[in-house]
Amino acid sequence: MNASVPHIEVMRSQLGRARGLGAGHSGVGHWWAERVSAASLLPLSTWFVVQMFRLGGADHAEVVKWGGKPVNATMLAALIITTFYHAQVGLQVIVDDYVHGKAHLPTRLLIKIGTSLMGLLGVFAVIKLVARSSTGK
Repeated sequence: MNASVPHIEVMRSQLGRARGLGAGHSGVGHWWAERVSAASLLPLSTWFVVQMFRLGGADHAEVVKWGGKPVNATMLAALIITTFYHAQVGLQVIVDDYVHGKAHLPTRLLIKIGTSLMGLLGVFAVIKLVARSSTGK
């Protein structure tokens, strides 16, 4: 053996070496968020599909009147918010798993901004529907 190369012994446990290298419990929150949002999307989506079948032959005025009812507007807003939240959480997991390096942070920000803007546009459309229904136009 070469005597000029010093041997450095690291006195750390396997857990000590692994700390700081991974997510460590942050994945549990994402897992629960995905499951809870998916579970809440089941009844909301079922309600929406049933309502669309009921409004199948309706004209514009009937749809505006339907959308202006508080229960329907609330359910629509809940569906939109939950859908885009679920999309954001799911896409974030995909980015965390498959996008590495310098592109990781900009991709996460783009997904968060994009899903938030689309959700806000959807909620704004519901508010506009309620306002139009209340004015009778």
